Amino acid sequence: MPPLSASGVDRRLFLSSLLGAAAAAGLSGCAGSSAADTGTKGSATAPPADKVPSGTSLKISSYQGVQQLQFKLAGLTDLPFKVSSWANIGAGPDVINAFRSKSLDVANNAGIPPIQAHYQGYDAKIVAVNLTRRPNYLFATKPGSDIRSVKDFKGKKLAFSQGQAQGVVLLRALKQAGLAYDDVDLVPLTSNQFLTALQAGQVDIAPLANSQSPAYLKQYGSKGARTIPTDVVDLLSLLWAPASVLADRAKAAAVAAYIPRWAKGQVWAYEHPDAWNREFYVKTQNLSLAQAEAITELANKPLFPPNWDEAVKWEQETADLLAEGGFVKGFEVDSLFDRRFEGIAAKAVSAEYRK
Repeated sequence: MPPLSASGVDRRLFLSSLLGAAAAAGLSGCAGSSAADTGTKGSATAPPADKVPSGTSLKISSYQGVQQLQFKLAGLTDLPFKVSSWANIGAGPDVINAFRSKSLDVANNAGIPPIQAHYQGYDAKIVAVNLTRRPNYLFATKPGSDIRSVKDFKGKKLAFSQGQAQGVVLLRALKQAGLAYDDVDLVPLTSNQFLTALQAGQVDIAPLANSQSPAYLKQYGSKGARTIPTDVVDLLSLLWAPASVLADRAKAAAVAAYIPRWAKGQVWAYEHPDAWNREFYVKTQNLSLAQAEAITELANKPLFPPNWDEAVKWEQETADLLAEGGFVKGFEVDSLFDRRFEGIAAKAVSAEYRK
């Protein structure tokens, strides 16, 4: 597919407007910046230590407080290291900027942010993988729209974030529907701007998380807004960390100790939907119990593969899809996976939660 040109925006300006000044600075140093991020305190090839050295701390992302709440409810608070901060950061571009500023050591994202970080020249690695087999996103229309299928996206303004899961879901949906990038107008936004853009009619379509759609439809469904489900999935939910963190022996051991608890927390939430609905969606997100139940009905069963080959294949397909549109340069994604951590999450859960 040709580079985006429907709106007459130069590719470099498009990237800069989406990723911001920090990302643009990263683009200018793609070739050499990773060397400064690898660290000197340990080996990036040695297996992580079984015991976390005393005094070790990590700064961990916990968007909307999900991680702390899962750990509290599941009884997983016995971490063998100190958490110096739980950062309320979720969007991929924000995570990358936090990695760069050394205000974050490990984060939970989809598969596309590590690709974007690589394109910016920032060295970070995937350390745990959860496979999502059911769609986590659907497409919402602006109020009063007549759009009813992905084929109707032709000629429309679509909210697009190339550095986030929502972006790759949109690209995969367009490809599945036989639409080229220049058949639509991709409007560069980050996911936290999607709802506002829909409400204001600045875009015709935006990908929303399953957890966002009930509240949106409650407010705008009577005004002609609707959702368009598809079978397009974003396969990967993952943990990743800067290479400099993983080259630090103490921090690498702490990351290895964190992974099993991360996996167990997700299993607990999946196995206790009633408690999770009440404690998270109702108490912290101000949703009704019925809305919470509608969300958990669509929840993915956690699956932690002992082997990452499928994840690597999917990540390669995603990188190739972005490269086809001129959003990134093509590369082999194997370098994004730190196989020293492969299988740690799978060993922490029962057989039904292993791929």
